[in-house]
Amino acid sequence: MAKVSSDQLGQEPIGKLLIKQAVPASIGILVMSLNILVDSIFVGNWIGPIAIAAINVVLPVSFFIAALGMAIGIGGSSIISRALGANNKEKALKTFGNQITLTLLVTITMVALGLYFVDGLIPAFGGKGSIFDPAKIYYTIILYGVPFLALCMMGNTVIRAEGKPKFAMIAMIIPSVGNLLMDYIFIYVFDWGMHGAAWATTAGYLMCFGYILYFFLSKNSELRISLPHFGLDVPILREIGSLGFVTLARQAVTSITYLLMNNILFNLGGEAMVAVYAIIGRMLMFALFPVFGVTQGFLPIAGFNYGALKYDRVKESIYTAIKYAALVATLVFIGLMIFPEAITSLFLSSREDLPVKELITNTFVLERAPTAMRWVFAATPIIALQLIGAAYFQAVGKAIPALLLTLTRQGFFFIPLILVLPYYLGEFGVWISFPIADVLATIVTGFYLWKEIKTKLQKPTDI
Repeated sequence: MAKVSSDQLGQEPIGKLLIKQAVPASIGILVMSLNILVDSIFVGNWIGPIAIAAINVVLPVSFFIAALGMAIGIGGSSIISRALGANNKEKALKTFGNQITLTLLVTITMVALGLYFVDGLIPAFGGKGSIFDPAKIYYTIILYGVPFLALCMMGNTVIRAEGKPKFAMIAMIIPSVGNLLMDYIFIYVFDWGMHGAAWATTAGYLMCFGYILYFFLSKNSELRISLPHFGLDVPILREIGSLGFVTLARQAVTSITYLLMNNILFNLGGEAMVAVYAIIGRMLMFALFPVFGVTQGFLPIAGFNYGALKYDRVKESIYTAIKYAALVATLVFIGLMIFPEAITSLFLSSREDLPVKELITNTFVLERAPTAMRWVFAATPIIALQLIGAAYFQAVGKAIPALLLTLTRQGFFFIPLILVLPYYLGEFGVWISFPIADVLATIVTGFYLWKEIKTKLQKPTDI
């Protein structure tokens, strides 16, 4: 039964298959995004806007370490999808075993380094002034659970590579629901403040790990690995590394972006300006969940059919994914342009007994965030092409173009823009950098994807 499931990636109609893959992925990402969103709302209402800013400071470090697991997962899953498509199950098993070993070695090392350099990292990422103490509390506790999160991110991509999106969806839902439940208990009931927010998130990671472990030990998975598969294999590690580096580089650039944004905005408007970006950052994660869902659903379809040399299906999956993703991106754009004030107010406490500084911060954020949000999401309808285009090269194992296109938006365009434009345009220069980078990155990606379709996806002998 499991074998039939993975074979369906090369047999079912692309439109139906993409929906089957993308809907569970979208639901899983939605729940995870809602978790981040509602978590921020809880923290903002029950602790205060400075606490939201503190969490925003910590996210780049914890996300980067967790992204190591995702990088290893996506890199290895590309190999697994193509191996299953080529009916090479032994390579798929060996790859999965190497993914587990590598994830443990790398993330535990990074956590140890992260804890050792805690007092230097937090200020570097914008945790200054009154943000530092709550950020340090959150950061220290979160790091204990990050290796489990990394294993979850790695395992989730492998589940998708097997063609089992519903199990992957459940794995994404569990930590989100667990975190929100623990938020209520630890923050609202026990009144643990930042300690409660951090332990609630860590508890969610542990719940997710438990489910992922159950999946691979049960009969649901076709990857029945044994002890020899855990031994590191240099050729496989090299392939995992080259493809996974794309994801890792993207997250590294994202972390650098947070570092720069938090520091630039702190200099422009202090803690309150960082809180504005924290809210917009949550919406960047939440609002685009259906687009990311289509991208996640597209990856195993493109990888499996590329491995099976079914290039017509690969091309059809590209066109269909771009069409679906563009449609939902446009709907998201319309909603964000109409309701930014209502969205912003969700994150702010209506209590009148807040300290004076918190009340002033609330007022500042409510005035600035809606306009900023409109500019940040101004180019949302066109980002589908950029995301699907970069994802295609990663799915089919072409590491260099995947890396370059993945870095195009943030690394080649956005970071230079935020280093230059705020100098001349102030706060507006920060927000206008987002749509400019989106447009430029989409143009570049569209060109390379069109060239790939016209020259490479014609017949097997072209590879």
